Amino acid sequence: MKLSIIIVSYNTKELLEQCLESIISSMGYGGIENNKEKNQTLNHYNTKPLSYEIIIVDNNSTDGTQEYLGKLKTHPPKLTTRLPGTIRKQLVERDRRVAEGKSPKLKVKTILNKENAGFARANNQGIEKSEGEYVLLLNSDTIITEKNFFNKIIKFLEKNNNIGILGPKLLWENGQIQSSGGYFPTLSRLITWALMLDDLPLINKIIKPYHPHQPNFYTNDSYYQKLHHQDWVTGACFFIKRIVLDKIGFLDEKFFMYAEEMEYCYRAKKAGFGVIYYPKASLIHLGGKSGTSLLAAKGEFWGIKYFYQKHQPSWQKPIAGLLLKTAAFLRSLVFCQNQEKRQVYKQVLADL
Repeated sequence: MKLSIIIVSYNTKELLEQCLESIISSMGYGGIENNKEKNQTLNHYNTKPLSYEIIIVDNNSTDGTQEYLGKLKTHPPKLTTRLPGTIRKQLVERDRRVAEGKSPKLKVKTILNKENAGFARANNQGIEKSEGEYVLLLNSDTIITEKNFFNKIIKFLEKNNNIGILGPKLLWENGQIQSSGGYFPTLSRLITWALMLDDLPLINKIIKPYHPHQPNFYTNDSYYQKLHHQDWVTGACFFIKRIVLDKIGFLDEKFFMYAEEMEYCYRAKKAGFGVIYYPKASLIHLGGKSGTSLLAAKGEFWGIKYFYQKHQPSWQKPIAGLLLKTAAFLRSLVFCQNQEKRQVYKQVLADL
């Protein structure tokens, strides 16, 4: 087995269906409808179709997801009225080839939790069941839109033995580039982030930011338009080599949701593995569909605090704690006209 795709779901049934359909479409070489074109594409990437499995872990959804997944093993993702005609044709062709024994049957595993186990724990459950040489942690609110998305990335990872973790380019639904990871939150970066100084062009160059800016920010940064090493990449689409999992273990389950990928990349880099941002492959990430803005903010602030408790010298912990409180307080003031955001940061501050 070459690739294990692990998807954690929580009350995102329609998005999950859309995500699965997009995976099958990409694995079918995204709209290729004749053998000549398909062979040309395969020759271009000098590879065979990937052997892969999909492992879906549901965190006790109440929107019909578990019922849908209960049928998935015997009834793989079928056609829906949402699908464009080209994708419908691909799925019909896939089902025909499976029936004729010319293509392997889609391998789907499901894990139905009886409680919301959190993002890190649910992914670990999937990893435990996985067989692939490469593991992909993929959010249910993603849509694979490119031909050979998976082959392109696997081929790159196979050629670069020093790379252990890869994150592709994430796009909003309108095509704009999303932020995707950045640099570890050292004290100097925490200071610029907490005081919002990392928005200033000069500071941004001197002290690499915890969250680099998207290209549409006023500084017109090109950071997310170029292939490069970085400290950590976002967990929405997170490729991991099996050798990394074997050496450093799984995600830290003390993270319920958010910041677990940053901490995992920290451990991977300490173990000698490279982390790469790979914009030559991209996908749509709708973002924030399984949680609230309060959960996201709490998760990020708590995640940084725990990161310092786990990995940094003891003298840095109180300084980091003060900076986190400063960050929450300043944001509650800056967003005073936005009651929702203001309340979010006031709650974060109270919890710190």
